[in-house]
Amino acid sequence: MFDYHEIGLVNTRKMFEAAMKGQFAIPAYNFNNMEQMQAIIQACVESKSPVILQVSKGARAYADKYILRNMARGAVEYAHELGCDIPIALHLDHGPNFEVAKDCIDNGFSSVMIDGSALPYDENVALTKQVVEYAHAHDVTVEAELGVLGGVEDDVAAEESKYTKPEEVIDFTSKTGCDSLAISIGTSHGRCKFTPEQCTRREDGTLVPPPLAFDVLAAIEKQLPGFPIVLHGSSSVPQQYVKEIEKYGGSVPNSVGIPEEQLRKAAKSAVCKINVDSDGRLAMTAAIRRIFAEQKDVFDPRLYLGPAREELKKMYMDKNVNVFGSAGHAADCR
Repeated sequence: MFDYHEIGLVNTRKMFEAAMKGQFAIPAYNFNNMEQMQAIIQACVESKSPVILQVSKGARAYADKYILRNMARGAVEYAHELGCDIPIALHLDHGPNFEVAKDCIDNGFSSVMIDGSALPYDENVALTKQVVEYAHAHDVTVEAELGVLGGVEDDVAAEESKYTKPEEVIDFTSKTGCDSLAISIGTSHGRCKFTPEQCTRREDGTLVPPPLAFDVLAAIEKQLPGFPIVLHGSSSVPQQYVKEIEKYGGSVPNSVGIPEEQLRKAAKSAVCKINVDSDGRLAMTAAIRRIFAEQKDVFDPRLYLGPAREELKKMYMDKNVNVFGSAGHAADCR
């Protein structure tokens, strides 16, 4: 057993309390490697924002669970070195079963998500409750999910989304004891969150996605006043990165995300955690493709990963300041 308290990580409980009170959302950024982690911490230190470092099942397979745990330790020390001890949580994203969630808890994660959303309702309740009981015994917070998000992210895939049913949320949260609830109101995993047929098209060819189901969110808030809500699949898919990737030889057609004005609106509600993964992938890829196209003699990874890290930092800073409203709230989350 490895205790996350020993390395200075925090769970999400105080983060979410502060976010609900201050009407902002905690950024939850996925990472797989050192450059991504550095960019996240740099951006959050400079903007004085709390942050949730998210690790997917795919990230654990790619980077190794022990390396990721020690990267989280490094993130805490790195923030201190940069001059601001921001609150940092290490979170399992889309835990597929009890065994993976338990392994993460035993290896220093301060928060876990158990995703039983594809299971029958009673099985989702039973699995979530099992994880909650183990996690709470170790002061680890648990995120659960009701409803199904469409799209693809690592090993998580669904052909279509199913909105969360507001009439189920009281029963689910009371039976499971989960600390936060991920809901489905129209967000989706991946860079293609909507099909072209679901969007309207402007004269310049830009796809405009349908709005999120804020009526469903409002109904859930009414059922669960003051309960922390989470939005997955909330990358905005910045079109400047899509265009740059395609300018330099990539192919990412029909890329469309969640408009930032809708995320700003969500952040002022009970939504106190917003997940971002695809935006980071796009920013990094755009920067690397540009370097390869403009500097054909470059073969030192530092010369293309360094600029990619800077682009990531720039993007995360903008999210914290202009979208989630988390900038300046680090001290509130302690």
